[in-house]
Amino acid sequence: MPALAPSSRFESERLTGEGFVLRPWRPSDLDSLLRHANDADVVRGLSSRFPHPYTREDGERFLSGAVVDLDDPVFAIEVDGHACGGIGARPGDAERGHCAELGYWLGKSLWGRGLMTRVVATYAPWAMQRLALFRLQATVLGFNEASARVLLKNGFIEEGVARCALVKNGEPRDVRVFARVRRSLCDAP
Repeated sequence: MPALAPSSRFESERLTGEGFVLRPWRPSDLDSLLRHANDADVVRGLSSRFPHPYTREDGERFLSGAVVDLDDPVFAIEVDGHACGGIGARPGDAERGHCAELGYWLGKSLWGRGLMTRVVATYAPWAMQRLALFRLQATVLGFNEASARVLLKNGFIEEGVARCALVKNGEPRDVRVFARVRRSLCDAP
């Protein structure tokens, strides 16, 4: 069983929503992570940090903190006692220290039930408050309408399209940019 990275400041966090729990990843999540992550349909909308096929070694690297910084609030989405997806925010630094990039994914067997909309509804306000964020931003590949709908339903505003912003599977792709801001802070003189 893989070892997790040294404990983070979020190790005791547990957010509960309708039909799910958000909590830090555990070594015992490896088999469930592999079952849900090793799916070409899941991976097609994610960054290259999320490979396909998704191997045991990939899962072990992720759970050890070698892929993402597990000191950031990177949580497993648990349904019926099993990790079936993930959500996290990567805070910026220096002058962007009060902004963060939101990312999430969900196993295909749970698509189409409104689960990710509920997960983001729970996680986004928590992350903005807990991390003292002015801005929480997410990017979505141009074809990923389902992910765009999740963000729009949660008060994110589409700010535009970064054309040919990345290459996915050898093809240049557009990226849609969404953000949720704390209005009270942005409207100040």
